[in-house]
Amino acid sequence: MSSLVLLLIGLGTLFFALRTKEEIHRIAAMVVGTIFLVWGFALAPLSFQLLFEIISVLAAFFVCMRCLGCGLNQD
Repeated sequence: MSSLVLLLIGLGTLFFALRTKEEIHRIAAMVVGTIFLVWGFALAPLSFQLLFEIISVLAAFFVCMRCLGCGLNQD
């Protein structure tokens, strides 16, 4: 349960960082949000970590394949 709280705090902090105008506050909020996300992810159950990792790998694969396809259509 604590991992869910830390993940939500991290996401909320990152959302705040995107909405703020001042650069120093944005950088500080991004760093704090990233720390909370990493901490929450480390405390999360193994099944959640594996699911998140599989989704991340598939997303990166599809983005890379789309970029490779764009290079072929430039003629």
